[in-house]
Amino acid sequence: MRFSAVSVFAVVGALALGMIASGPANAAISKTTLVVGMSADLDFLDPAATMDNAQWKITYPCYQRLVEYNGASTDVVPGLASAWRISRDHLTYTFTIKSGQKFSDGTAVTAKAVQYTFERMLKVAKGPADNFTSIASVRANGLKTVVFVLNQVSPQFLYTLAGNYGGIVNPTTASKAVSGDNGQAYLADHTAGSGAYVLTEWKKGQYLKLEQNKFYGGKKPVLETVLFKIVGDASSQRLQLGKGEIDIAEGITSDQYAAVAKEDGNTVINKPSLTVDIMYINSGKGNVALKNKLVRQAISYALDYEGIMAATQAGNATQMNGPIPDGMWGQDPKGFQYTTNVTKAKALLAQAGVSNLSLDLVYSARKSWWATEAQLIQANLAKAGITVNLKLTEYATARQLIDAGTFDLCLGTWSPDYADPSMFMNFWFDSGNFGLAGNRSFYSNPAVDKLIRSAASITDQKKRTALYIQAQKIVVEEAAYGYLYQMNYRLALRTDVKGFVYNPMIEQIYNLETMYKA
Repeated sequence: MRFSAVSVFAVVGALALGMIASGPANAAISKTTLVVGMSADLDFLDPAATMDNAQWKITYPCYQRLVEYNGASTDVVPGLASAWRISRDHLTYTFTIKSGQKFSDGTAVTAKAVQYTFERMLKVAKGPADNFTSIASVRANGLKTVVFVLNQVSPQFLYTLAGNYGGIVNPTTASKAVSGDNGQAYLADHTAGSGAYVLTEWKKGQYLKLEQNKFYGGKKPVLETVLFKIVGDASSQRLQLGKGEIDIAEGITSDQYAAVAKEDGNTVINKPSLTVDIMYINSGKGNVALKNKLVRQAISYALDYEGIMAATQAGNATQMNGPIPDGMWGQDPKGFQYTTNVTKAKALLAQAGVSNLSLDLVYSARKSWWATEAQLIQANLAKAGITVNLKLTEYATARQLIDAGTFDLCLGTWSPDYADPSMFMNFWFDSGNFGLAGNRSFYSNPAVDKLIRSAASITDQKKRTALYIQAQKIVVEEAAYGYLYQMNYRLALRTDVKGFVYNPMIEQIYNLETMYKA
């Protein structure tokens, strides 16, 4: 960590990395050490502030949550809580904390710690707090019971607790507060949880090191040390993976996976994810022509979906048939799917009375495939008579443009934070969520607002599904977004890495406490 003495830090870090780099000769050592190659360093790790899965890969194994995702399932099971009760009106949730749970400094985990965590999050008031606006109060009732009272029915509440932001923070961090920051500066580069691991070192630009939490109340993990090694170049990651210098390579590019899978000692995990790649079509503040659904439909018919998936994901993707991806409950199983039909696209533009249409397409370099995708979309729409001007911007600039609505078209990806279709339907289409809040197409339809708000206010899943399906039919017919494709999750790793379980709700996060090396 930053606070470590330089001399000790350098020696320990060098020894650790040296042992890994020497490869198979140190097999006895490497059995209990996992090295993950990641493409870039991180910025901050506070569970109350970060909404980025890249940070979550560090924090998730360092904290415990009241409930956890059950293996590869989107269902939740007891975590730090041994049991819970929900009141008949679905406004009160009462959790019982497991005995014997301790934070990494040996402090016991109590109901007060849970209360502190959520009150702190709401005070910090950053991205994670947006998932808990339904909390009216949280209070400890003795050492082992904590009670949440909601101000409205929140059918997704239980699932939000399984997210990274549900990690219970040691109340001793309150003493680390600086200038009223609620400990944010401290937790930016420290962990303070009761999970299986603790962050012990962070050499900026080089690696982060996790070690076992000696006070962990669960089953002791096999892996004693996990190093997240920063290897910015994809080719270097591939080379180091082949040599056994890293066990997992996160930065392999789409065009490399097939070859990597054939190399001795390597394997590639390839599973459907819930992450989608979409195009925002700004019908609210963009080119006035985009207010006409016929124009948006024309754009949707002009796109070569198969060609885009082949070029950007090497075919490891599935075309969307609406906003909710396959695998998430609430998806319309009979949803309409746009197909490439340039003739129809031209006819729709003519019907709309639109000609010589010129649109700006904003994208950033945040995703390696977006440049190719943008060029293909430009070529696709040109065949229908639409001119697309490519606007490559810095990621931060793109976010500013999205929030302000100063764009026509824009590329984006989206993955759910919890297992509920509201993550797609209510974020994307509610007219109260314009911009970065979720509705990045600035789409507005009172009928859709009514349907999705009703669905988010009841707990009956069958009724909610029916409401969401009605809404899906409208937003697909009105081509509110360019529904491009649902991505596959791919990960390259050494064949001796065992026990990894992919869960689409916590993508890029490793179940380190149950992984091992054979």
